[in-house]
Amino acid sequence: MSEPSGTSAGIRAGAHRRRRSARRALVAVLGTLGLAAAAATVATLPANASAPTPPSGWSQVFLDDFNGSAGSGVDTANWLYDTGTSYPGGAANWGTGEVESMTSSTSNVSLDGNGNLLITPRRDASGHWTSGRIETTRTDFQPPAGGKLRVQARIQMPNVTGAAAKGYWPAFWMLGSPFRGNYQNWPGVGELDVMENVQGLNTDWATMHCGTNPGGPCNETSGIGGSTSCAGTTCQAGFHTYAMEWDRSTSPEEIRFYLDGVNFHTVKANQVDATTWANATNHGYFIILNVAMGGGFPGAFGGGPDGGTEPGHPMVVDYVQVLQSSGGGGGTTPPPSGNRDAYSPVQAESYDGQSGVNIESTTDSGGGQDIGSIANGDWALYKGVNFGSTAAKQFYARVASGAAGGVSGLVEVRLDSRTSTPVGSFALADTGGWQSWRTVPANISAVTGTHDVYLTFTSGQPADFVNVNWFDFGH
Repeated sequence: MSEPSGTSAGIRAGAHRRRRSARRALVAVLGTLGLAAAAATVATLPANASAPTPPSGWSQVFLDDFNGSAGSGVDTANWLYDTGTSYPGGAANWGTGEVESMTSSTSNVSLDGNGNLLITPRRDASGHWTSGRIETTRTDFQPPAGGKLRVQARIQMPNVTGAAAKGYWPAFWMLGSPFRGNYQNWPGVGELDVMENVQGLNTDWATMHCGTNPGGPCNETSGIGGSTSCAGTTCQAGFHTYAMEWDRSTSPEEIRFYLDGVNFHTVKANQVDATTWANATNHGYFIILNVAMGGGFPGAFGGGPDGGTEPGHPMVVDYVQVLQSSGGGGGTTPPPSGNRDAYSPVQAESYDGQSGVNIESTTDSGGGQDIGSIANGDWALYKGVNFGSTAAKQFYARVASGAAGGVSGLVEVRLDSRTSTPVGSFALADTGGWQSWRTVPANISAVTGTHDVYLTFTSGQPADFVNVNWFDFGH
């Protein structure tokens, strides 16, 4: 959540931790007339409307309808609470200059018992503001090769306007997965602001952030943005549907933003250089909902909260839904299940799913790409690895590390589940640099048949400790 208005908030500034080359910007797109029509219809539905049924050719990959008893918290299988005034070790005041403290209290984040989520800013007797900020546990929202991803929510902005709305900053937005656990690599990892609003204005801002800060190919901290107004009822007076489509079926790729089914802002891959786009889009994303108070964006429209600002007006969220449509051809998505040979190099960047890793160019022999930015808790999934009927007993990985002294970790192999017991692992510390490569062998338990292979990464320190170029197995 940053400043589409062009203000400077230094959104993700702070001490730099090693996250090397680019992250992938975003691509969003409007998919079908059916989706647009469905979204437009939804805007007229009651407050507790159900999420729309996916149109033909689309499948639902995430939904929270926020059904639950009044006064209860969110489902922590779906959402994480962000608390305090920053991420651990991240920029102060969430990098934007906002003044509230985020809490997990149901006074700030709760269900209303009618199928809605309420995120409510409050001010105590001493003038201190609290509010709520939640983000999806999942970080893997991205379209398949040649396909599309649609992320949408039906939201009523805080119903407050004029002087009483001064400082309000509700938002529905997304960050690239490499940001989680790093907190210093914005804006290269990409940010998609599906909906932002300030000061109770009847305006919806949508923005893509990428590249470098300040300035750079994406004009940071402003980003590449557009805006429109809510029709019928204002953004504050009624529910509207805010959506982003990330489209890999077009050339160039697009990210499209919608209000009630109407496309009002589009960012195309050819608007920036290929590296910037790749750095912001070659990974998944996670979703964030929050109401900030004050900060750079409200500051550009009159300033932060003051004595006339009224607390207690919630952003009301009816549902958050993620849809996906498949498409043919193109991209770097890995081969289908059952089509990987365990005994030939599996390129690390060809994962089917991941959390926390980043694709970058490599100087290793053969060139190409590796995955990096890997720290404790990160993982990558490779589906359908065929070990055959003669058991594999060795694992080999091409790895490099520029970790600081005392920083090391384990590269682990797990089968079919990220939580299964590792069949083998090896430890790695500094190899002399993040592009100083070596092939490391490890013994593994005997494996036959076809399995989904997870590479998981475990360390006693939070710092990045390994890059991976490729891996394979031996008898």
